[in-house]
Amino acid sequence: MQRKYYFYPTIRSSFPLAAILLLSAGAVRAQPGRDSPSVTERKVRLVADSVLRSATFRFVDEKTGASYVSPSDAPADAQLRPESPYNDWRYWNGVLNIAMLRLGEQLHDTSYTNFVNRSIAFDFDSYKYFDDRYHGEDKWTYPLGQMIVMKELDDCGAMGASLIEIYWHDQQARYRAYIDSAAGHIMNSQARLADGTLVRSFPIKWTLWADDLYMSVSFLARLGVMRRNMCYLMDAAQQVINFNEHLFDEKKGLMYHCWYSDTRTNGVAFWGRANGWMLMAQVDLLDRLPMFYRRRQSLIPLLRRQIEGLVRYQDASGLWHQLLDRPDSYLETSCSAMFTYAIARAVNMGYIDSSYASVARRGWEGVMSKIRPDGKIEGVCTGTGVGDNLNFYYNRPTPLNDVHGIGAVILAGTEILNLTK
Repeated sequence: MQRKYYFYPTIRSSFPLAAILLLSAGAVRAQPGRDSPSVTERKVRLVADSVLRSATFRFVDEKTGASYVSPSDAPADAQLRPESPYNDWRYWNGVLNIAMLRLGEQLHDTSYTNFVNRSIAFDFDSYKYFDDRYHGEDKWTYPLGQMIVMKELDDCGAMGASLIEIYWHDQQARYRAYIDSAAGHIMNSQARLADGTLVRSFPIKWTLWADDLYMSVSFLARLGVMRRNMCYLMDAAQQVINFNEHLFDEKKGLMYHCWYSDTRTNGVAFWGRANGWMLMAQVDLLDRLPMFYRRRQSLIPLLRRQIEGLVRYQDASGLWHQLLDRPDSYLETSCSAMFTYAIARAVNMGYIDSSYASVARRGWEGVMSKIRPDGKIEGVCTGTGVGDNLNFYYNRPTPLNDVHGIGAVILAGTEILNLTK
């Protein structure tokens, strides 16, 4: 029997929203050419199948190069790590997992959903081995580092969100224990400003990162549905409101990458992927927020105004720039995929007018141009912290098939498939 993954609220939407969805779906038509369903599906499968081919579910000894199915098979002095980056516990793989579940559901293809089930189990099966050997190493280089070290939102938020999706149909006690631990961290341990806004301790206490709206809201929204507890959804909604207050620039119509609480000033950059994290988080929340929640109608205009701002900066190619307001910065694939996904989703769900479908389609045209025949993706900015000068953002490298863009590209293509129906 086909497994179902739960991406939508368990609380039924009211009839007016259902009517809006039907009307908007009827208003959007597939366009001839490269954004036809067959071309889109082929492109998305190229990317997703490349992940399947690369995900070995094995460990490699960094000293000898030998690989093992299980850590217990390796010699005692081995320096193991997951052989494939897709099998490690990293926030970008949380996005990938959610994207693969969506794609599997959309195409009725269990190979994608099985990948996520197997990858989650792979990490839990090997967790104790790496946890027992951890002695304070850098979490970014230590295997399963973000599973072992839970200090910031990106350690647990995105992967925790994907774990909740798995927990709906595979209710293992160890999964529930991790979800409970992540919930406790976000609600009780993560640093917050006096108004409750989630912040980080670096680079300056306390810095608000746009990235963290997704790293918190993607988890909190799903947790609220899972536990049927409005407190998590209310906290997520308050984060959206607070982040908008601190980061949105009325003149540009864009989000700054960060806000420094000590000087009460923003950072220097309207970084593309930071805006993408913000946009995806807002859609994630609206997808799960009950219709009766009183603040819902104040959240939708925040989503709309960011989309209206982003439309101004879309390149003729359909892509957006690394620095959104600076056309001399390079065209960047991950933020373009995030915007494409979120705008298509907002049209499909009736949050914005169906006329914005053309923006999503142009975005997808641009994203598809960055997918190579082998399924690898070009033009994705590598991992990026907060920088205090624009050159930092201008000069960020774009390694081939960087992990930060793969999940976003699959999400974008999957939602475009829904848009063309």
